[in-house]
Amino acid sequence: MTTSISLRTIGPFKVTSIGLGCMNLSHAYGTPPSEEYATKLLHEAFDSGINFFDTAALYGLGHNENLMAKDFLKKNRSKIVLASKGGVGPADGKRVIDSRPESIRRDCEGSLRRLQVDVMDLYYLHRWDKKVPIEDVVGTLSDLIKEGKVRTIGLSEVSAATLRKAHAVHPITAIQTEYSLWSLNPEIAVLDVCKELDIAFVAFSPLGRGFLSDKRVELSDLEEKDIRLQMPRFSVENYPKNMQFHDTLKAIAKRENCTLAQLSLAWLLHLGQYITVIPGTTKLNHLHENIAADQISLSLQTMNEIAHALKTTPIFGSRYNPVSQSEVDTEQFAG
Repeated sequence: MTTSISLRTIGPFKVTSIGLGCMNLSHAYGTPPSEEYATKLLHEAFDSGINFFDTAALYGLGHNENLMAKDFLKKNRSKIVLASKGGVGPADGKRVIDSRPESIRRDCEGSLRRLQVDVMDLYYLHRWDKKVPIEDVVGTLSDLIKEGKVRTIGLSEVSAATLRKAHAVHPITAIQTEYSLWSLNPEIAVLDVCKELDIAFVAFSPLGRGFLSDKRVELSDLEEKDIRLQMPRFSVENYPKNMQFHDTLKAIAKRENCTLAQLSLAWLLHLGQYITVIPGTTKLNHLHENIAADQISLSLQTMNEIAHALKTTPIFGSRYNPVSQSEVDTEQFAG
């Protein structure tokens, strides 16, 4: 049954405030669900009112796009806003960051082929290869618009300065960056540029890769290939210390009669109409829990209480390990 989810604007598109990040269905957090179950979840998300779906060539090295095409997109393509990303693999079965014009074009055409569509609504540069001027990258992306392969373009994990340079070449419709109660980096500068230039902001990992949920992530339960094991915040040293932050926010959520995940999503949506969130999940009950956050209204008192927690409760560990950090252009907090 379709649920009423409020709409927000991304360029020419009206999208649900809560979309679906599809990465989890193919890789990243341990063994992904079966294709049958993943397809069921995609349909359930759409039937529950979500119209904004986010994938990438990287997710499962093409698997995620193939998964979406098999049944889901064939039935629903005209009714959804479809976003994908290029500039990071797959290339010969490996993860490679490559922003050269020929590579961007190759990735776009590969995504179109796997998704079995003629055009993507929003196409992001997944990661910027800093050896290639961002102006050249955006020039290539704008050519894809002229050729009718994509309708709008976006960037992921870039700084405010890079975003300005890119937007001067061709209008950037959206920027996608990690943003959550425990990842506030966009607040350094990017959000201000988005508001100034009328660029939509899409928050990925709005639930802190599972950290911002009622049920604690148990490090001992994570599979060897779970990417969180390579992230400093989930290290054996830092993770237990971060439980104070988790418990502080969970107490606020309890007083609001919602889950920590719902509080986290509602907080982001409260910050501005230009912000859209794309939580991912592999569980149907979590899908519906996330959707319900759209209907939660947070009082000024609650927002102030959250702000106080953010200022007074430290987060231990950086977002990424040194190798992954070198691959992004996003501003970082000092210290």
